Amino acid sequence: MDEERKPRPGRSATFRKKHCPDAAPSRKRFIRSGTSLTASSSARASFGRHSVDVPNYNHSIVSARSFTFPELAAATDCFSHANLIGEGGFGRVYRGLIGSSAVAVKQLDRTGFQGDHEFLVEVLVLSSLLTHPNLVGLLGYCADGNQRLLVYQLMPLGSLENHLFLPRVPADGEEKPPPPVLPWRTRMRIAHDAAQGLEFLHETANPPVIYRDLKSSNILLDEGYNAKLSDFGLAKLATPITRNGKGGEAEEEKDGPSRVMGTYGYCAPEYVRTGHLTVKSDVYSFGVVLLELITGRRVIDDSRPSGEQNLVAWAAPMFSEQRRMHELVDPLLGEGPSGREVKQAVAVAAMCLQEEDTVRPIMSDVVMALSFAADDDLPSAPRYTSL
Repeated sequence: MDEERKPRPGRSATFRKKHCPDAAPSRKRFIRSGTSLTASSSARASFGRHSVDVPNYNHSIVSARSFTFPELAAATDCFSHANLIGEGGFGRVYRGLIGSSAVAVKQLDRTGFQGDHEFLVEVLVLSSLLTHPNLVGLLGYCADGNQRLLVYQLMPLGSLENHLFLPRVPADGEEKPPPPVLPWRTRMRIAHDAAQGLEFLHETANPPVIYRDLKSSNILLDEGYNAKLSDFGLAKLATPITRNGKGGEAEEEKDGPSRVMGTYGYCAPEYVRTGHLTVKSDVYSFGVVLLELITGRRVIDDSRPSGEQNLVAWAAPMFSEQRRMHELVDPLLGEGPSGREVKQAVAVAAMCLQEEDTVRPIMSDVVMALSFAADDDLPSAPRYTSL
């Protein structure tokens, strides 16, 4: 981290009052008990005019640490632009320093229902239900007055999106070069890590969790390129999956099917059409991300020729044509992976991208299929040659 971009240590109360006017909000707390956030057995919480339900979630105490707003303002140097590392539909993410630990602080948009909903879901679900090496850990939260903030472990290499899609040539005036091209085996390890995170959500978490927002920008990388899923604000609890693969549907809401939310291009077709949400919707999204890793192309790219702007539509005809399969491989990989490696990865993506949700695989099968491709100790097979 560059010296000038390091978060500065805590500021004095006088400094915060003068320069961070929001740092002293009302001391009214959001469902507080001691230093932990609590909720009823139905997980219903109120935010001003809004209330949010997380059905059938049998928690009582949230284990994440409660921070005050002044603490997080000090940790991020009053949310300075120099510490801004990301921005999305629900707010901004800042680099921060708490004690000697680098953290990521997400400040949610205070104006809308979705910000409140995301806050509730992430705090309740992530802190009490989801602990796994391939999920970004929630360290704490803040609910001072109308402030909603979440504190995560910092992932120093940022998102997969930034490593796959940034221009390879530095723009004029840029101080640092773009990240290196991700090697094939690294891409497959990232896919395997993400698959293991989804497998845990679908098949181990109790109750199961539908992620609903899997995309390359929500897959974060640590210093060893190990991948973790982040941003669980759209997650929904699901019915248990039975031995014969039934279940895994979103808990029904009072108004029927889920309102369609997510990112265009990554959402499963049946979810877009009907609002019917299952764990197989996540499987489709994973297939899109795997295809991005294989091709180095964005799922939607208006800068490409008309027949190539939608990644899935462009790639699908090549899934069953072995002679054309090498056309799917990211040209930045140079010599690239072997024909066997490409065929295996494309086969997994094709299974996940099936139009009919019931024939898509479960994530434990995807994890098993990708375990070979992600193994760095295996010898490389002969490389692709033009046919």
